Amino acid sequence: MTVPAFGLGTFRLKGQTVIDSVRDALELGYRAIDTAQIYDNEAEVGQAISGSGVPREDIYLTTKVWITEFKRDALLSSLHQSLQKLRTEQVDLALIHWPSPNDKVDVPMEEYLGALADAKAQGLTREIGISNFTIAQTRKAIEILGADAIATNQVEIHPYLQNRLLVPFLQEQGIHVTAYMSLAYGEVLKDPVIQSIAGVHQANAAQIALAWALQQGYSVIPSSTKRENLASNLKAADIRLSEDEMSRIAQLDRGHRLANPEGIAPAWD
Repeated sequence: MTVPAFGLGTFRLKGQTVIDSVRDALELGYRAIDTAQIYDNEAEVGQAISGSGVPREDIYLTTKVWITEFKRDALLSSLHQSLQKLRTEQVDLALIHWPSPNDKVDVPMEEYLGALADAKAQGLTREIGISNFTIAQTRKAIEILGADAIATNQVEIHPYLQNRLLVPFLQEQGIHVTAYMSLAYGEVLKDPVIQSIAGVHQANAAQIALAWALQQGYSVIPSSTKRENLASNLKAADIRLSEDEMSRIAQLDRGHRLANPEGIAPAWD
């Protein structure tokens, strides 16, 4: 696995806020940063990285291509623009942010995944992958690229949405799982089961939710604007939950999906 287990997400963070978050994270020891074209913060992320003093080769940098850039030339051009904003010659991972909403009418998957493969061949990115792809869409991506070429499928996973059909399929195919929204916008932090387990480990609820994901082999990319929370989140990697605790959290699954943009989201598994 080349995708780091723990990284910093930057969704919804803009301007000085994202600069401060990335700077603090790198100072605290984070070495993976996740952004996207649609986040409108690549330039600030690049500024924070370049001013951090951390060598670029020590940072695993991910960006994601937006659906408006799926035609071959547009995709390659958009990644060149992303690299310019990020102040780097190459990202470590480029993802298709969402599958084309209507594959038959819009740009076909063969074109945009083929363009993404071209981007890798041209050295714009070390690795490529997908995000928010269903089982059927991932099958098609495998037909186009081969499973070995897909570094990860980045999907929403937290105790309230555990993706129990998609995850085993990805694992069977050898495709790494990256979980986003691991704290469900803070909703799981109020859960009495998670709070109870946190008390046993002398930890906080965020650490338990992240430890639950890490223990299943997922990568996580939580975000925070507070330095103390960034530092606290990192400690989740040191927590080992018992089988009973993992089982209790597994029972919290309620199919509660938060990332479901109208007109873009696929027919979920």
